[in-house]
Amino acid sequence: MSVVETGRPTTPQEDADWSTSQVVLTNLRAIGGRAYPRITGLMREKSWVFFEILLPLLATSAFVFVYRALQAPAQYIGFVVIGGAMVAFWLNVIWMMASQLWWEKSQGNLELYFAAPMSIMSVLFGMAVGGMVMSSSRAVVVLAVASVVYDVQFAVDQWALLLAVFFLTLAALYGLGMMLASLFVMWGREAFHLTQLLTEPIYFVSGLNFPVARLGILGSLALGTIPLAVGLDAMRQLAFATAAFPVGTPEPAVEALILVAMTIAFLGASRLMLATMERLARKEGRLSVRWQ
Repeated sequence: MSVVETGRPTTPQEDADWSTSQVVLTNLRAIGGRAYPRITGLMREKSWVFFEILLPLLATSAFVFVYRALQAPAQYIGFVVIGGAMVAFWLNVIWMMASQLWWEKSQGNLELYFAAPMSIMSVLFGMAVGGMVMSSSRAVVVLAVASVVYDVQFAVDQWALLLAVFFLTLAALYGLGMMLASLFVMWGREAFHLTQLLTEPIYFVSGLNFPVARLGILGSLALGTIPLAVGLDAMRQLAFATAAFPVGTPEPAVEALILVAMTIAFLGASRLMLATMERLARKEGRLSVRWQ
């Protein structure tokens, strides 16, 4: 608050309070501005909605028929349905989060983000909020339709823990997306090729269509590095609590703690990497680290 606005001199504390409130308000507006097009664009192009639901449903159905042909336990069909719903969030993290800044750089908009009086974390957080809403609509439809069509019987004893694991999985996934965003900007086009190369291997080691514990040591490594693997394993254990065979490992409460650690680590790393990128862009006019 200035002297002109109040008619009296202001104290340093008042100036600091005004500055903090303005910074918070500006960043909140940035979050809302980046979330808005993703939320309002849900129904803007109807054909996109149709194919984004149909294609994951087809992939899910293929594994359902495989398990039925093998006469696998009924819970395996539920594993596939949950995996088919969660893949929407993983694709959103890679394409709408990690690749977004690279797309903005290619279109000449990235410098506007760095010139604006806001944190680049606010831009990415807004994308995450909008992406969560957009992906949730796809995931809910896939989960509901597949559950009805294939008669999936869920048995949930701990709803609170299941919801906590779900939201922790989203937090860890979008933290990973924020961290990858700065790497993709520095790597450029090679990042696009890398995502294409790693898509199917990530699905495999994450146990997208089967319990990740069946992979042994490889599955254990995935549980320590990939949020999708941890979240799927925990949600399956909680959604099929009465299964007659071990659904996953370790216990869901332990995996919830792993997700908390991943969220903190990914968000901390993304803040550091994005701050470095902002400093290079604003002070030195470049986006790559000069090694000496």
